[in-house]
Amino acid sequence: MSEQKLTGAQIVIKALKDQGVDIIFGYPGGAVLPIYDALFQQNDLKHVLVRHEQAAVHAAEGYARSTGKVGCVLVTSGPGATNAVTGLLDALCDSIPLVCLSGQVPTHLIGNDAFQEADTTGITRPCTKHNYLVKDVDNLARTLHEAFYVARSGRPGPVLVDIPKDVQFADGTYVPPAEVKHKTYRPQVKPEMARIEEAIELIANAKRPVFYTGGGVINAGPFAAKLLTQFVKATGFPITSTLMGLGAFPASESQWLGMLGMHGTYEANLAMYECDVMINIGARFDDRVTGKLSAFSPGSKKIHVDIDPSSINKNVAVDIPIVGDCGAVLEDMLRIWKARAKSADKAALKEWWGRIEGWRARNCLNYNRTESVIKPQYALERLREALRGKDHYITTEVGQHQMWAAQFLPFDQPNRWLTSGGLGTMGYGLPAAIGAQLAHPDAIVVDVSGEASFLMNMQEIGTAVQYRAPVKIFILNNQYMGMVRQWQELLHGSRYSQSYSEALPDFVKLAEAWGCVGLRATTVAEVDQVIEKMLTVTDRPCIIDIAVDPKENCFPMIPGGKAHNEILFGPDDSPSDATPEDGMVLV
Repeated sequence: MSEQKLTGAQIVIKALKDQGVDIIFGYPGGAVLPIYDALFQQNDLKHVLVRHEQAAVHAAEGYARSTGKVGCVLVTSGPGATNAVTGLLDALCDSIPLVCLSGQVPTHLIGNDAFQEADTTGITRPCTKHNYLVKDVDNLARTLHEAFYVARSGRPGPVLVDIPKDVQFADGTYVPPAEVKHKTYRPQVKPEMARIEEAIELIANAKRPVFYTGGGVINAGPFAAKLLTQFVKATGFPITSTLMGLGAFPASESQWLGMLGMHGTYEANLAMYECDVMINIGARFDDRVTGKLSAFSPGSKKIHVDIDPSSINKNVAVDIPIVGDCGAVLEDMLRIWKARAKSADKAALKEWWGRIEGWRARNCLNYNRTESVIKPQYALERLREALRGKDHYITTEVGQHQMWAAQFLPFDQPNRWLTSGGLGTMGYGLPAAIGAQLAHPDAIVVDVSGEASFLMNMQEIGTAVQYRAPVKIFILNNQYMGMVRQWQELLHGSRYSQSYSEALPDFVKLAEAWGCVGLRATTVAEVDQVIEKMLTVTDRPCIIDIAVDPKENCFPMIPGGKAHNEILFGPDDSPSDATPEDGMVLV
């Protein structure tokens, strides 16, 4: 075994380089200063100074999601680590590979309520895939390499390594990644062939099939998305996706039904409800997708592909469970489908597509285009047209604007749609956009935002300015916490308790105060002009304030606790009388 003596801080830097890290997002503090000193003495690893530790994790998420690499974060002890907790849980919910390094008080002070001490491993245990407290410098390199392995292997997720300050100063032995193997963690990547063969038979005999895909396909890499596209085309089946899976199958293809779930399309949700074979690849049967569990796709046989065994039969009982990497499973499925010359029941599939086209004709994403006020859907349609053919990434905050973006901004490639799904974290989009922009400096990165969500982490405009990241913050400003207001309107008698965004800043002046470009559209005629001008800004951030209809709600909508066929299409529908007639609540 090759051995090399370095300080703990130097070991951290060398381990990060050996793991292929090129950017680390962080904020310094007393308990982590030795690592910052080591950063100062080298030039290979770039550090990005954020303005808040939560934003450091979101920026690393944006970097990780857009590149497929492991994101990296560096924070200090106590409040530095606790500020990072929201981002860590966000990454855990959405299966994003991250390694967060946190400073800790010296080992002899742990447990003594020292200055800026927190039980970081205890606090973060429920919101990380795994975490470590390193008390011996000779274990530091091995632990760091393990952390990266755990973060990227199996179902990806965040890993935290807590490093006391005396360990950072101490001299220790460095071991390279090749000499480190995790003793016990060996996720199952290859599926059982018996299960694959059973699934292929069920798929081939389906009358009303649908592919239901999720973020697991994205996490499995671009090759998995290509295999998914090939398999779906080979079968001729319809396909839908969760919020997290958008882009794994090209939205421009005719077999694409759009997103499913609470704000998914009518055709996607009805196909899920009426199907006889559901092929779930890389999704976890989230409650925003399933709705009322007892009425979830009641007549279907269900295949579930997931690399995480604990996700199988967790929320929904399935008929054919397949544990394995989505790419490996799709490769085997496609190979067997072709080798055995399988084909769909063409007559049944034609009839099934006929029903789906009838649902599509409902045009569930239609909205009132005759009003003079700017509709948020219109603003996003114009953004979509302006970005067509351009290399771009979309991040979002959380709320109505997020759902409209998912509905109206199509994706033909994976890793281009970056949003907070499982945790629904307001303030995610701006730092995630910065992370994506720094990873792809020549691409257009747009954060679709609401005015309330933007305020959550607006301090990160300073980060974007410092590192000349020309992110575009596209604010759909309805002067409300839009989704909160919508639920209050539908479920709480229009009692808008604390959902009005009072005391808003002038976003154009705010942009100018930071040295950015500020633009505003208050009429329909100004929308295209503002978007065109926004796209010419390439040397600094740009804040775009679009004054949209404050009363517009996001439809279609499946109310909480309702089934897929209990859909609201507009404000005249009510959750209380959602009794479906032929699978549809009429407007």
